Amino acid sequence: MQLIIARSDRGRFAIVDPVRSAEPVAVITIDELPAAVRDLEAASHPRWVWAETQRIYPALLEAGVRIERCHDLRLCAAILDRSTLTEKLRSSGRHPHPTWLAPGPAGPGTTAPAPAVAAIRSRDTLFDLDAFGGLGPVTAAGEDGATGESAPEGADGADETNESLTRELERQQTMVVESADPRALRLLLAAESAGALIGAEMHAAGLPWDRTVHERVLEAELGAKPKPGFKPARVERLGAEVRAALDGPSVNLDSQVDLLRALRRAGIQVDSTSRWELGEHDHPAIEPLIAYKKLMRLLSANGWAWLDEWVHDGRFRPDYVPGGTATGRWATSGGGALQLPKLVRSAVAADPGWTLVVADAAQLEPRVLAAMARDEAMAAAGRGRDIYRGIVESGVVESREQAKVAILGAMYGATTGDSGRLVPRLARAYPRAMALVDRAAATGERGGVVTTNLGRSSPPPGDGWRAVQARASQPEATPADERRARSVARDWGRFTRNFVVQGSAAEWAICWMAALRPRLAQFAPVAAPAERSGPVFARMPHLVYFLHDEIIVHTPREHADEVAVAVRETAAAAARMLFGDFPVDFPLELAIVDSYAMADS
Repeated sequence: MQLIIARSDRGRFAIVDPVRSAEPVAVITIDELPAAVRDLEAASHPRWVWAETQRIYPALLEAGVRIERCHDLRLCAAILDRSTLTEKLRSSGRHPHPTWLAPGPAGPGTTAPAPAVAAIRSRDTLFDLDAFGGLGPVTAAGEDGATGESAPEGADGADETNESLTRELERQQTMVVESADPRALRLLLAAESAGALIGAEMHAAGLPWDRTVHERVLEAELGAKPKPGFKPARVERLGAEVRAALDGPSVNLDSQVDLLRALRRAGIQVDSTSRWELGEHDHPAIEPLIAYKKLMRLLSANGWAWLDEWVHDGRFRPDYVPGGTATGRWATSGGGALQLPKLVRSAVAADPGWTLVVADAAQLEPRVLAAMARDEAMAAAGRGRDIYRGIVESGVVESREQAKVAILGAMYGATTGDSGRLVPRLARAYPRAMALVDRAAATGERGGVVTTNLGRSSPPPGDGWRAVQARASQPEATPADERRARSVARDWGRFTRNFVVQGSAAEWAICWMAALRPRLAQFAPVAAPAERSGPVFARMPHLVYFLHDEIIVHTPREHADEVAVAVRETAAAAARMLFGDFPVDFPLELAIVDSYAMADS
């Protein structure tokens, strides 16, 4: 069963069954919405359909209402309106992207054949996939009483009426059913929508954070907290040492332009101020400069000002953006949750009576590449062991470091140095895997579009890229024009080469979390709550952190072992959903710890 939550007249909401949309199930105020959703959730466990999860679900969570599943029209449209799996339908003009769901497709572009989508033979009904698209096209009824009044300020929802949402749901269902691979797209859309729920839930529950521990870290690294407008004394001392070594008492070390100019005046010929490039030079300014930059990164990214802004009542609540990048990886719109330095991880500490289950997938992207390409030799190299060591034991290269350099070079298109020397060995040992990324790179170099395992497609290159290529093909083109065209083509080929692997790895990760989420909800509530996790999650294990291939679950200590089992089992389930019975391992490095920092020890 599906139920749409749409905007009605006078700031109210309509809950609508899309197959009988002329008669809303309920028309209610925003204050009445949580109770209505709670009752309907308990009675029929529907798939909730709405324009955007972030605009409705946080209010439900705050009121203590958790739902099982949803369909996020905005996130799903972004996939369907760019996927090569729906290209024929879109080119027919029968399924135009609605303007109210802007931004629309990334623009026109010559599409290339998608990499072979692995057959999904699993009968797993984890997401109840048949419920999406299984009813056939729904019937869009007439107006539900909407008056066309503007949505509340900041909602951007003036067109999110019963009629427009029902029409968009029908459009998306039709696109899936008539696509080149309905099963793959159903799984991707269900997982992406589940990810939207998880993002909102992790914000609501928050990541447990011990401010006292964090402040101790800052004091140990930076010294005492400075007065407003000043830097810590240790940072100031290092800055003075750098300026003295550069003979530049007024150099602004926090200005890239000013610092580069000062370095070059001192005879240090560098193109950037990266630690790696600076470390290649022998000069009295280098060591204190590297130390200064390290401390300034900590101060600016996770210092006292960051603590004041982002950590409240023992929780860090970043703003996650599920599917926020082209590949489907998550982003954040504030808080820097995806760049937490190891220095501050000791502050991520479980509540009393609770613990953290920390798990990350070992060498996720190489394993995804092996599974996508159906490269049995490469999959065997990682079976039951570190895949890089398996490559060494197979005689392809001599050391683990060489194996890692070669694999990363193959996925990111490195052609020089050790990568350029070692990648041909991989091509001989694992021809299927290397052929897949090589085809993706060639497609990108031609300006084409590539597609992940489940159907997310890359954006086409922009107008600037096409202008460079066009200029090189003109009769009056110079050798410099041609070199420039080849260079930018190779750059885009490196992007598409990595896109298919990174994007497919993101699909595995979101399927893992989407599979784990309902398992955590099945645990019995505990007597000793984590009150600061909010009304929904105070008594149950819950996801609190996600970083590409790593998750953290905050759980009552009594459930920790069973949660760890669920984490492992759902990782295996995600592999089955994406790759069927292809024999590839996705091992986890898992720890049950009181502090995030302990997982690294």
